[in-house]
Amino acid sequence: MIVWLNGTFGAGKTTTSRLLTEMLPGARIFDSEYVGYMLRPFLTDKPVRDFQEHPPWRSLVVQTAVQLLDYVGGTLVVPQSVLVEAYWTELSGGLAEAGVPVHHFVLHADPEELVRRIEQDTEGAPARQWRLDHVSAYEAALPWLREAGEVVDTAGTPPADVARRIAARVAGAAHPAEAANAAG
Repeated sequence: MIVWLNGTFGAGKTTTSRLLTEMLPGARIFDSEYVGYMLRPFLTDKPVRDFQEHPPWRSLVVQTAVQLLDYVGGTLVVPQSVLVEAYWTELSGGLAEAGVPVHHFVLHADPEELVRRIEQDTEGAPARQWRLDHVSAYEAALPWLREAGEVVDTAGTPPADVARRIAARVAGAAHPAEAANAAG
């Protein structure tokens, strides 16, 4: 199973994914950005603004996730923004075709809150402008994201509460009786 945490930078994907791995038995983080980092040196003659634009990224994310799950089992928590609907359709369709259940959550905060978080993030300072530039892309993608995933508002909600809510929804979808246990 995959728990995909979507949403733009500053929504809380990284923190929530860490907390989820503590709450979901057999869960581990699969940071699909590493697939992009792997491809980057091989595709220098194919310039793009975002590695997600490379078709091999999308197919390799699917295949890597499938291979990881076949090898280790459990749950992969994927903290990855996907703001292009066609890319999400390709990723989710590939995982469905491989028989991998995907629970898609969109971590949400309003634009002002996102900008505040991005500005205050000292670890992400080198990528600050990149992150700020994606706030409007996220807002534009929000209509289809609301259709494709379950929106979880992270503004004013402690990350542990966001993670507990997601863990309960995932457990409830798999085994309704276990939802209370996953919620902690």
